[in-house]
Amino acid sequence: MPAESIIPKPLPRPTPLTQPFWDAAKQHRLVLPRRKDGTYFWYPRTLGPGTLEEGWDWAPASGRGVVHSFTVDRRGTAPAFAAGAPYVIAIVELAEGPHFTTNIVGCTPEDVRIGMPVEAMFEDVTEEIALVKFRPV
Repeated sequence: MPAESIIPKPLPRPTPLTQPFWDAAKQHRLVLPRRKDGTYFWYPRTLGPGTLEEGWDWAPASGRGVVHSFTVDRRGTAPAFAAGAPYVIAIVELAEGPHFTTNIVGCTPEDVRIGMPVEAMFEDVTEEIALVKFRPV
């Protein structure tokens, strides 16, 4: 495909609620929402899940987990992603408990396995956005 016809990938649009996550990712740190009782959760939302409790905070996370589930996209979920195919779309069960949808990088799609230990890595895509992806440990 000629370079001029490559469609750029869409990027996340931080909101006031999610900005701390993106700020930390830009610094190559993973943070997660954590309820007052110490329970981590994902995705960020106004009220802590299961409690209707306000006042959760952002807390550092280890960046470690295991592949819970995955699929290999061999064509691209949309035209903007076709040039990067094949790639792995995965749900990683983080050490802190939440499940996190991401990509597995640093290995071939054929090497990915359920239960495979992984760690967070950060892909700087713009001055403002770093994407959180995971690689084998």
